[in-house]
Amino acid sequence: MTRTGTIVAEAAPRDRVHAVRHLYARRGDRPTTGDRAYALYLALLLGLVYVVPVVLLARASRPPLSLEPLGTAAPVAALAAAAAVWSGQLTGRFWGPLVTEPFLLHVYRSTDLPPERYLGGIARRRLALAALGTLLAVTTAALLLTDLYDRPTGPLALQGAALTTGLAALAPVAWLWGQARPVRDNLLLAAGTAAAAAALAPLARTPLPDGAGLWPAAAATALAAALLGRSAFRALPTVDLARLARESARADEARNFALTGTLHHALDLYRPAPRGLTGALVRPDGRLRGPLAQGAVRALRTPGRTSAAVALLAVGGVALALGAATPGGGPATLAWAAGAAAVYAGSGRIGETWRGLRDELILAPLYGERGGGTPARTLIWPVTAVVTVTGTAGAAALLARGPLPDVRPAALLAAGALVLVLGARFLREMKTDLPVALLVPLVTPFGDLAALRVFLWQFDGLAVVLAGALVTYRLPAASAALTALALAACCAWAGLRRTGRSPLRARHGRAG
Repeated sequence: MTRTGTIVAEAAPRDRVHAVRHLYARRGDRPTTGDRAYALYLALLLGLVYVVPVVLLARASRPPLSLEPLGTAAPVAALAAAAAVWSGQLTGRFWGPLVTEPFLLHVYRSTDLPPERYLGGIARRRLALAALGTLLAVTTAALLLTDLYDRPTGPLALQGAALTTGLAALAPVAWLWGQARPVRDNLLLAAGTAAAAAALAPLARTPLPDGAGLWPAAAATALAAALLGRSAFRALPTVDLARLARESARADEARNFALTGTLHHALDLYRPAPRGLTGALVRPDGRLRGPLAQGAVRALRTPGRTSAAVALLAVGGVALALGAATPGGGPATLAWAAGAAAVYAGSGRIGETWRGLRDELILAPLYGERGGGTPARTLIWPVTAVVTVTGTAGAAALLARGPLPDVRPAALLAAGALVLVLGARFLREMKTDLPVALLVPLVTPFGDLAALRVFLWQFDGLAVVLAGALVTYRLPAASAALTALALAACCAWAGLRRTGRSPLRARHGRAG
C-alpha cells in the first residue's frame, strides 16, 4: 500500500525476471539487428563454402566405419553415449549453461529471488540450443564416418535417427549436470557411464533379436536424458552463486580474448592454479632443482590436469602403436589420426614449461641477456614425459597384441609421429597475439578467405598434426620418419620466429 492508500499488487517472480531481462536487452551496447544478420550471413557463407563441399566429398567415398551388421552398432552406440556424457560433464565443469553475463547475474543475486527462478529459464534456453547443435554435429559425424544413412528409407536409417535424437538430448543435460552437481556426483556418473558402456561391449558378438536393431540403445539414451535432466534441474536451488559469479567473470574475459583473435589466451584462463609443494622446487641449500625435478614437481602441483595428460598420452600411445603395427583401411587411419590428436592434447597438459619458455623468450630480460640453452633447459621435462608415457603405453599395446615379424618399421613410424606432435605443440605454445596482417581481406574466386587464414592460425598446431599424421601414415616407415622430422623442424623454426628469436636473426644481431 502506498502513501495515498492505493494498493499495488506485488509482481510475480516470473514477471520480475522478465523485466530484468527486458531492461538488460535494451542496453546501449546491445547487438543490433544488423549485427545478428551479419553473423548469420557469415555462418551461412562458412557452411556453404567450407562445410558443404567437405561433406559432399566425404559422402562420395566409402565411409571408414560400417554399421551394417547390427551387432557392431550396439557397442558403437554405447561408446557414443558415453562420449556424449563425459564431454558434457567436462565442459560443464569449466563453462556450463548457467554461466551468464556478470552484470546480469549480479542484478539477480541482489534480489530476493530464489536461484531456480532465473537460472531455470537460462538453462532451458541454452539446453535447447545445445540440443540442436548436438543433433547437427552427431548427424554430420554419422554421415561422414558411418554408413548409417546410406539408405535413407531403410530401417537402419530410422533407428539411427532415433539414436542421434537421444544423443542430442543426453549431451546437453550432462552439460547441466556437470555444472550443477558436485564433483562427487560427477565422478559417480562418469564411473557408472563407463561401467554401462563396458557391459554393452560383448553385444558385438551377440546377434540381436530380429527387428531390435538400435531401438534399445535409442530408448536407453532417451531414458537416461530424462533422468539426468530431472536430477540436474532439481539441483538448481543448491548452486553455489559465488562460484557461478567467478565462472561468469572468467567466461566474459575469455570471450573477449576469443573475439580479439587470441584464443590461446582464453584457454590459458582455464588452466588450474597450482597448489602445494612450493618448497619442493628448491633444494635444502637454496638452489633450484634440475629441469626434470622442477617439471615433475610442477606437474604434481596440478594433479587433475596431470592425470588428464597421462590418460591422453596413454590412449594416444596405444592408438599410434596399434595403427603403426596394422596400417591399412579406414578404421586404422582414423585411429592413427585420433591417437596423434590425443598425444598433441596431452603434451600441452603435462607441464607448464611450454608457457614459461614463451614468456622467457618474449619478455625483456631483467639482468641482461641469458646464455644459450633456454629451449633445451625448459623443454627437457615435457619431451621426456611425453616420450616416456606414450612409449610405455605403446609398447604395452604391442606386447598385448602379439609378436611382430619386424618391430622396427612400426617403432620408426610411431617415433616420427611423436616428433611431429612435439614440433606442432612447440609451434602452438610460442603463439602470441593475432598478427594484424591476417585480417587483411584475401579476395579469391572462391570469396574472401581471410577468415580461413585466421581459423588456421588459431588451430595451426592441430592442423599440422592431423595433416602430417594422415600424410606420413601412407608412406613407408623411413620416408614417414624423415617427413615428420622435416615438418617438426619447420614448426620449430616458425615457433622461434614468432618469439623474435630465430637463429638467422640472432646471428645477424651479433654480427651488427
